[in-house]
Amino acid sequence: MGFLCLTPICEANERVNFNRDIRPLLSTHCFACHGPDASIRKAELRLDVRESALNKNAIVPGKPSASGIINRIEHSHPDKRMPPKPETPLTSGEKATLRSWVVEGAQYSTHWAWVLPRRAPAPPVKNSSWPINGIDYFILARLEREGLKPSSEANRRTLIRRLSFDLTGLPPTSKQVDKFIADLSNNAFDMLVDSLLASPHFGERMAQHWLDLARYADRYGYHDDTTRSMWPYRDYVIKSFNDNKPFDAFTREQIAGDQIRNGTLEQKVGSAFHRNGPTSSEGGANPEEYRVKYAADRVNTTATVWLGVTLQCAECHDHKFDPFTQREYYQFFAFFDQVPGNHLFRGLSAPPSIEVPSPEQTAELMKLDAEVVALEVQSKINTDEATQKQLTETKKRRDAYRGALPKLRIMQDTVKRTPTNILIRGDFSRLGDPVEPGIPVFLPPLPAAETPRLALAKWLVDPANPLPARVVVNRFWAMMFGTGIVKTAEDFGSQGEWPSHPKLLDWLAVEFVESGWDVKHLLKCIVSSAAYRQSSAVGESLRQHDPENRLLARGARFRFPAETVRDNALFVSGLLAKRLGGPSVKPYQPAGLWMEMSYGNSQGKSYKQDHGESLYRRGLYTVWKRSVLFPAFAAFDAPNREECTVRRPRTNTPLQAFVLLNDATFVESARVFAERVLREGGNNFESQIGFAMEIALARPPSSSERSVLQSLLTDMFMHYRRKPEEAQNIIATGEWPISKDLDPVTLAAWTSVAQAILNLDEMQTKE
Repeated sequence: MGFLCLTPICEANERVNFNRDIRPLLSTHCFACHGPDASIRKAELRLDVRESALNKNAIVPGKPSASGIINRIEHSHPDKRMPPKPETPLTSGEKATLRSWVVEGAQYSTHWAWVLPRRAPAPPVKNSSWPINGIDYFILARLEREGLKPSSEANRRTLIRRLSFDLTGLPPTSKQVDKFIADLSNNAFDMLVDSLLASPHFGERMAQHWLDLARYADRYGYHDDTTRSMWPYRDYVIKSFNDNKPFDAFTREQIAGDQIRNGTLEQKVGSAFHRNGPTSSEGGANPEEYRVKYAADRVNTTATVWLGVTLQCAECHDHKFDPFTQREYYQFFAFFDQVPGNHLFRGLSAPPSIEVPSPEQTAELMKLDAEVVALEVQSKINTDEATQKQLTETKKRRDAYRGALPKLRIMQDTVKRTPTNILIRGDFSRLGDPVEPGIPVFLPPLPAAETPRLALAKWLVDPANPLPARVVVNRFWAMMFGTGIVKTAEDFGSQGEWPSHPKLLDWLAVEFVESGWDVKHLLKCIVSSAAYRQSSAVGESLRQHDPENRLLARGARFRFPAETVRDNALFVSGLLAKRLGGPSVKPYQPAGLWMEMSYGNSQGKSYKQDHGESLYRRGLYTVWKRSVLFPAFAAFDAPNREECTVRRPRTNTPLQAFVLLNDATFVESARVFAERVLREGGNNFESQIGFAMEIALARPPSSSERSVLQSLLTDMFMHYRRKPEEAQNIIATGEWPISKDLDPVTLAAWTSVAQAILNLDEMQTKE
């Protein structure tokens, strides 16, 4: 894989930039009354449209004293000053910026996100030895303008650990670490990246993020929150990323996989993306109301995932900040309101649905079908009672087997299109004008296609569409760096944040499209950059200058997602089951939790814990119940997935420490980790603690860590020797068999040491 070598060129001197400096001010302070929404517009004045602002003399280019907007924001009388009684008044600096803009001619420009991305040449840099690929020129040029220097490259132990977590969601093994450190060849880093991208765990790591976007859950949601069979869709996502399916194909399958001509089973499974949302079976609910809810959910999710816009704000009225009308919202709505069936369905899989057998199940079903056919032929020759009975029993066995196959909810349109109307104030019972499927007029037109939804699917990845490539690469960037180039990854509109590196964002978007929407290529490009390889160490000066690391003068450092926190503990202990795919599992959780926290029928309240391998599978496979989220995940900010989630919050609370110290999975992991240390770590504390730290953190312990952990081991050994019953209690946590040949007191003491290691901030953090 090659990367473009960009030749630096000079950049023009910057003036006040409308998109960067002015539009956010007007959007925050003015557009609510003087913006796109005609129903609440004051004084018939639009400040989002230059012609309107000029016609009303709100703005007189070059003449701030004659410009109404300047006079009103600077007015001395509070009753005449604009904006009126604001919660966040304009600062003196913001007023000065608006005045400077008017002085410079008050030039408007189309919102940056509505303009097709172009690959800009790389800017000039002073330190030409630092960049590795095109990404680095944009990063370094900004740093040099700010008077900053990039950090030194992280050490190799840190790099392999960072890469492994970023690309697989799991830590590296000791063998992988040793191999990478020993390999001094020029292509060692590239080979490591390629091996991680080829890992089957890559698809799991990527799916973990995508399922938040897809609002994936194993339960229906709402008050009953009963079981449904959606896991084949999750497995489809894993496989798609592992196969490096081009993202444009991935998109078309999820939006309209059911409508692709001669479509495969896999493509139809992809269309389950829009059957993931919560659905209700509540008695007394209005089916039409929920049909509208489901269609609106599809509209809002599609707009968020592929367009990065808050289209949902136009459901009841024209958008207050962006050029989306209510009519356009319902034109978009018309793509998604054609799904037939009972919209308050009670059952495992609401129609339309398909059988999704595994290869093994397909083989068994074919075998049973063959047996039935053979017996039918035989029954025509031999009409005796025994043959007929055997035929009947075989058919029953086949039908029972077929009935137990997983059934997946997919998209499917009605044979005859249901009329779509604007809903007045978003009320399903108040029909306005009829509309046909369509997209916002300021964006490129729909391409030709057999069906409206398939046309939409193609439009979402049309190279002429300015939004999707930017939106997608921004999310991938956020996965690697913790924050997107656009921080508000869910909102690229007027209320969103200006990109920290706009030309880099466009460079990446073009690179992505020109690569054939190649996800692995894009990720390799990102992680191969010098920017990615920097140390995450931060001094006080840099902390003060750039506390959120938006300028990227250092490597990213942030806490892992909830599932990764758990997976890491299981991996280090050796407990992690690495099998891919299959039905969701139910690991340990507090007894009676679903019963206490659930409503409705007994099925929604029943939690039957799994056993064996299922207890130790990756968090990705843990059953997702919206109304009662798996508690260890809830503590670490996982969303309930009632709606599309682009950015998870990252909090730091005492409850997280409580989970790490007391949750059965983490206690059991500590005990099994301790057993591993005692068996494989050597015969003395020095070698054992060195082994433990290498396994857990891919580095040796410091002298102070050795001292603290030695003291902890001594103290806990003495404690458990005095109280052997407590030793038995801690090592008895979980179902994994206890090693009978190890002294319980010694094992309990080392379990406490293992807990301390597993609870280190470094264990939960990407460095």
